[in-house]
Amino acid sequence: MTTFLQLFYEFFKVGLFAVGGGLATIPFLKEIAENYPWFTISELSDMIAISESTPGPIGVNMATYAGYSASFSEGGLLWGILGGIIATLGIICPAIIVICIVSKFMEKFKTNKFVEYAFYGIRPAVAGLITGAMASVFVAAVFYLNDTGKITGLNIPAAVMFVVLTALYAKFNKIHPVIFIVVGAAAGIIFKL
Repeated sequence: MTTFLQLFYEFFKVGLFAVGGGLATIPFLKEIAENYPWFTISELSDMIAISESTPGPIGVNMATYAGYSASFSEGGLLWGILGGIIATLGIICPAIIVICIVSKFMEKFKTNKFVEYAFYGIRPAVAGLITGAMASVFVAAVFYLNDTGKITGLNIPAAVMFVVLTALYAKFNKIHPVIFIVVGAAAGIIFKL
């Protein structure tokens, strides 16, 4: 039961403060991985890959996975499903609450200078969070990491794929990004065989 309350609380904080979308949740999720045994830093990079390739918002997908994995180890399948639901509710509740408040006072929010100033200040913070998340994803993609997130070596096949796919995308940026994802997945399978 304590795990459920912790899951809800931690993911509620993520949903409340990760302004800017799914990638902005990654620094918060990294902190959760460092403070709780629910998932490791190396599992976080797998969660990012899975969440980015499945339908739905990345933060919600990651909350569901983390809640399931944290609770499954304590009580099996039913606890895992309940943990996934609780973590998902935790991450979406702040958005629902904020939307309800804003819709109630929409006209006052539109004309309020303090709200305008707050958004002016939030923009650079969001850009910083997303840049930090992007750096974390890059490091997890091209380096080998241990369970604490420390770099243990360069993943040469992944680094080569990154350089080649980035060069191809720069040259052929009119091609749909799904093609690059499929090519990357195929190359990953080939390199791992």
